[in-house]
Amino acid sequence: MTQQAMNFPSLLPTGSMESYISAAFQLPMLSAEEEHELAVRWRDHKDLEAARQLVLSHLRFVVRIARGYNGYGLPQNDLIQEGTVGLMKAVRRFNPDMGVRLVSFAVHWIKAEIHEYILRNWRIVKVATTKAQRKLFFNLRSAKKRLGWFSQEEIEGVAEDLGVKPETVIEMEARLSSHDVAFDPLEADEDDNAAFTPSAYLADLREEPSRRLEAEDSEQHEHELLIQALEQLDDRSRDILQRRWLNEKKETLHELAADYGVSAERIRQIEKAAMKKLRKLMGEEGELLAA
Repeated sequence: MTQQAMNFPSLLPTGSMESYISAAFQLPMLSAEEEHELAVRWRDHKDLEAARQLVLSHLRFVVRIARGYNGYGLPQNDLIQEGTVGLMKAVRRFNPDMGVRLVSFAVHWIKAEIHEYILRNWRIVKVATTKAQRKLFFNLRSAKKRLGWFSQEEIEGVAEDLGVKPETVIEMEARLSSHDVAFDPLEADEDDNAAFTPSAYLADLREEPSRRLEAEDSEQHEHELLIQALEQLDDRSRDILQRRWLNEKKETLHELAADYGVSAERIRQIEKAAMKKLRKLMGEEGELLAA
């Protein structure tokens, strides 16, 4: 290995993001041969120094990729940090015998970590949860920079390109256009602005009298159905359910098995059959009362 590849600092500067980025671009880059040697040392011998040099030599690429996401309004140092986590994951999984350079392999991992960070922190409420929504979020935001507000034709075109329904594109566009709003007015808000915060117009209906009465009636009705259904079970099944689920001190399968002189698996089977019958009885009795 060349002397250049060995001249890596033990720590990067932490005083400011500018000094950190400057140091990252001053770190020596590895030749293909040096990279392969270090990757083999890490893969075969778990040489932490080799892994460290692989990570440090590629930090400049993390910075370049992270800069492409500055428009999301999130701290650049956090984007770089998440990208570095992705780089370390790539180094851990990199196979030097595949015939590709580490940077080509690591791009996916770096972007994946940055994407996950953006989706977690871009809004208080997560804007994308499924794989299709994640893909749509980043592609749609890029398209909106070029096109502004979408026409129906553009919405259908984006939907066709990304393999989603037009309604999904419209929903995501609305999410991208919305902003987080404090539920309660901030102290600095003027009285006029306070009237537009959600606490001013969203009612808390949990303690509304008619809803409380309805909930109490529903709870009482379900309790009566349960008592009637339990009375129709045989004594053993009713006792097992009572002791397993209804008593304040719930007993285990093994404790019941010891009392009845059978295996815990047999108690579990009885319990399962009793629960199935109980649900059926409660459903039938509920239908009769409703009629």
